[in-house]
Amino acid sequence: MERAFALSGSQPTTSTSRCRGLRSNFTPHNKECASSCQRWREQWRNSSAVEQQNGVSLSRRGLVCCGSMANGRGGEEMISADAATTAGPRRVLLKVSGEALQGKRGFGIDPKVLKSVAAEVAEAHTAGIQIAIVVGGGNYFRGADAWDGLDRATADYVGMLATTMNAVCLQSALESAGVATRVQTAMEIREVAEPYIRRKAIRHLEKGRIVIFGAGTGNPFFTTDTAAALRAAEINAQAILKATKVDGIYSTDPDVDEGALLLDHLSFRDVMLKDIQVMDHTAITLCKENDIPVVVFSLFKPGNIVKALKGEPVGTLVDHEEVNGVSLAR
Repeated sequence: MERAFALSGSQPTTSTSRCRGLRSNFTPHNKECASSCQRWREQWRNSSAVEQQNGVSLSRRGLVCCGSMANGRGGEEMISADAATTAGPRRVLLKVSGEALQGKRGFGIDPKVLKSVAAEVAEAHTAGIQIAIVVGGGNYFRGADAWDGLDRATADYVGMLATTMNAVCLQSALESAGVATRVQTAMEIREVAEPYIRRKAIRHLEKGRIVIFGAGTGNPFFTTDTAAALRAAEINAQAILKATKVDGIYSTDPDVDEGALLLDHLSFRDVMLKDIQVMDHTAITLCKENDIPVVVFSLFKPGNIVKALKGEPVGTLVDHEEVNGVSLAR
């Protein structure tokens, strides 16, 4: 089955900053600028097809338009995917379950699982895919599991701190794998992470960095699934890829029913009407209203993350497309 989000040819853009010298209708403000911009255009045209397909920016190759210097950006201007090619890289949001990161330990982080996740994300990143990540905190603390005497709002704030710990650890693992990574948190913890700023997050993605969003939405009573849906909508991600402990969505509970079937495809309508526990209803509603498909798959099968990030069929796809009956079973 073709993934809906893989069919989109161009990358949605929200940032207006561009290396304007690449535009054919751009009128340089002086002869020096015209000469420089022409040189950058020629160097860009001569770059390899692979680089263009992967959206490699001129700034990453040490090339910037003189117009960006004139604008006082000190060489920070770059070419986004859609400016470089009509078949730019996809932008996706990967939701990593905190509980999955604990592996068989039962608590905290299993370094082997963390390194495996980082290695697969790094592999997909080299293919030119813009990747944002939201990580849960269930391996340390879940606000929903608050005990008597700990109010829910306080428990949720503790859970946000847990997601931040996971985000910082994942950042370290990704950078060890050679991928520039930034952590942005919904609560200000400036000593360890940037505060969440939407335009800055998009800018990081355009520059080829991975962005990890920590601390959920910054508000109690909202899950990290809702945070993933919200951030995906904000950065114009083309899909949410939910890496969990299970292979996908089953027709019935596989722990109870040995005949349970793994489903290829469900619609948002089926998920909501039949109360299927893919995400909480707030998250699913956000995805439905913003037309963001969701792919649910196992974190523990080698290669699954790479396949999902590249848009290859894996796990269960949830989108607007109606299916005959409840599902298309494997």
